[in-house]
Amino acid sequence: MSTQFVLPEGLPAPAQEPLTLPYWEGTRAGRLLVQKCQGCGKHQWGPEWICHRCHSFDLGWAEVAPRGRIWSWQRPHHPVHQALNGHGPYIIVLVELPHADRIRMVGNLLGDPLQEVRIGAEVEAVFEPHDAATPPYTLVQWRLVG
Repeated sequence: MSTQFVLPEGLPAPAQEPLTLPYWEGTRAGRLLVQKCQGCGKHQWGPEWICHRCHSFDLGWAEVAPRGRIWSWQRPHHPVHQALNGHGPYIIVLVELPHADRIRMVGNLLGDPLQEVRIGAEVEAVFEPHDAATPPYTLVQWRLVG
């Protein structure tokens, strides 16, 4: 079995609109950036024009450690896009970042798609570049620590 899940060619590139551009620029540089409210000081994900907690419009971006814990997971067996035909199953994880106000991010778990997945397991980000895409982008995938 493959130790690395790499998305196949043919998938549409993620939208890199003005609101999310700092995130995508960060991933291209191998950095995990999330929004941080300048009003209440809390991190949030996904990107919005307003703070989820205090409703301030004064949001910035902050680099956070690319480590977290598995909060939840699923193992899709059926492709969600035509380009994924023949690439299942795979594991999708919801990762909680305890050092960033416990925000949660979704990504794929690298490694054996039939591996046992444990809630609370430590994971670290892996930055997977897609340089041939238009525009080029880098995805955040996750792998188990240790």
